[in-house]
Amino acid sequence: MNNEFFEALKDLGTENSVDTDVMIEKVKIAMQKAAQRIYPDCKENIHVEIDPERKIFNVSLMQEVVDEEPINATQIHIDVARTIDPNTYVGAMIEKRLDISKFGRASAQSAKQSIKGDLRDINRDRLLEKFADKENDIITATITQVEPGRGSATLLYDKTELYLLRSEQIPGETLREGMSIKVYVTGIVNKSKKPIVKVSRVHRDLVKRLFELEVPEIFDGTVEVKAISREAGSRSKIAVISHDANVDAIGSCIGPKRSRISAIVRELNGEKIDIIPYSENPAEFIAHALSPAKVLSVNILDEEERTCMAIVPNDQLSLAIGNRGQNAKLAAKLTGFKIDIKSDQDAAAMPAPEQEVSTESEAAVEDAADACVDAAE
Repeated sequence: MNNEFFEALKDLGTENSVDTDVMIEKVKIAMQKAAQRIYPDCKENIHVEIDPERKIFNVSLMQEVVDEEPINATQIHIDVARTIDPNTYVGAMIEKRLDISKFGRASAQSAKQSIKGDLRDINRDRLLEKFADKENDIITATITQVEPGRGSATLLYDKTELYLLRSEQIPGETLREGMSIKVYVTGIVNKSKKPIVKVSRVHRDLVKRLFELEVPEIFDGTVEVKAISREAGSRSKIAVISHDANVDAIGSCIGPKRSRISAIVRELNGEKIDIIPYSENPAEFIAHALSPAKVLSVNILDEEERTCMAIVPNDQLSLAIGNRGQNAKLAAKLTGFKIDIKSDQDAAAMPAPEQEVSTESEAAVEDAADACVDAAE
C-alpha cells in the first residue's frame, strides 16, 4: 500500500514539475485537514509522518493519558492506554495510529481537492514567475501538435504548454510538429486563477522585436524604431531613425548582403518589409511612408484632424494606393494621418490649396523609395 502511495506521489510530482519534498508537505497538510474533519477538537494533536526513504506513511492522533473520563479524543483513560503500552502513566502521551482508509469518502475527497488546489497554486505561481519578464517580448517555442480541423497549434516553451490560435498565426503559413518558431507574448490573462499566456505571430510588435534581435544598432539604441504598421503575411512598414550621423538607419536594418532583413523575412514566412526613414516633418514622413511610390508633394490639410493630400505622378497612382489599397492603408497606420492620394493630373484640375507643404527634394524622396524597394525585395 505504502509503495503504491509513494509511486503515485513521485508521479504526481513529476507531472507537475514539483519537488518530492514540496509534494510531501502538501500531502501532510491535506491529510491533517482530512483528519480534523473526523476529530475537530484535535487540531494540534494530529501528526502526519511521511518518509519516502523508509516508505513510512502514518497519520496519528496524540492522546494524553488521564485517570478520569476523557473530555474528547485528545485524551485516553489510563486503563485503555495500558493495553497499548503497559509502561505508560498518567500525563504521558500515547500515539494512536489512524486508519486513513476509514476516513470516509468525504474526507478523502476533501484531501484530494486540497492537494489539487495546492498544485494549481504552485503551477500558477511558477507560470507567473516564468513569464513575468516575457510579456510584450518575443520567445522561441517548439510546435508539439497542430489540430487538423481548427488549426490551433500547441507550443512548448521551457516545459510550459502554450496555445497559438489560428487567428494569431500568419495567414498562409504552414506549421508542422517539431518546428521552432518565434512568437510574441501579448499578455497573461486570468492571473489570479488559472493564468493563460497569450501569444501571437500577427502582432505588429513581433516585427519590432525581430529587428531588435537581428540589428545590433536597434538593440543598443543607436537606431530607433519610431513606428510600425503591419498586415501579417503580406506586408509591413517600419519607420526608423538614426541617432548617430555616422550610422545609416536603413542600411543597418538591411545588413551586409541583406543578411539581417533576409533573416526577418524568413521568420515571417516571406512577408515583405518596407523600411522607411522617419522624419519629424509630417509631409516628409508621409511621402516616405507611401514608398515604393514616388511622391511629388504632400499638403497637410488639418493638423488636428491629421488629414493630408499626397500628390503622385499619374503613373505612380496605382503603386501608391497598392493592391486593394494596402500601401495607402499601411502608410496611414504608420504615420497616423488620413491620406488622400491624387495623381498630378487630378490635382492640377483642382483649386489650388492655400498652403502646400513640400516634401524634401525629389531626389531625396526617390532615394528613400528606392531603399524601401530594396528592403521589400
